[in-house]
Amino acid sequence: MYKIFIVEDDDVIAAQIKKRLEMWEYEVYTAKNFREILSEFTALNPSLVLMDITLPFFNGYHWCNEIRRISGVPIIFISSASDNMNIVMAMNMGGDDFIAKPFDMEVLTAKIQALLRRTYAMTPSAAHLVDCHGVILNTDDATLTYEGQKIELTKNDYKLLSMLMSHHGEAISRDRLIQKLWESDDYIDENTLTVNMTRLRQKLEKAGIHDFIKTKKGIGYMIE
Repeated sequence: MYKIFIVEDDDVIAAQIKKRLEMWEYEVYTAKNFREILSEFTALNPSLVLMDITLPFFNGYHWCNEIRRISGVPIIFISSASDNMNIVMAMNMGGDDFIAKPFDMEVLTAKIQALLRRTYAMTPSAAHLVDCHGVILNTDDATLTYEGQKIELTKNDYKLLSMLMSHHGEAISRDRLIQKLWESDDYIDENTLTVNMTRLRQKLEKAGIHDFIKTKKGIGYMIE
């Protein structure tokens, strides 16, 4: 379960946010001692921080900077000081997003969910190593490993392999692969896919990975 740390000195706003996020089953904690935000942060080890700018003793920029010395945790600034200078300052100090007060709770929740998803969906774990016949795709650094050798992949190499390896045993149509590669509804010449696939196969062959990607006539490609 994700833990959210709210650094907001307006008790009403903090309570409203806490109540809303707890409806989504987050663990939510509010700051207690505004002189010791870093200590509270360290003890809590949250998944995400909501940080006001105007706070007692030290402002949110100070605490963001202090947190950034020890952690890359996502930080969203929430403030009524929403002029361009403050937004730029918040980003330069290490913030990941900025939401102006007053804000809609649904928008705040959506932004939190999106940032958590982007930040933690690719955390290193065995689940992000896809193994097919001893060929291992690491989805954290977009590399391929085979018999101890690491094979660097282009962006298109990675997209093709991630689709085929995550669906090994299933024939993937050319249309699906084209959509995965270019993520667009625009018309893409099928020869472009063929060129990319040929280059990838040559790279695999050079690394000693033979007949890895099969052509299924009239359908597309697959890894058996």
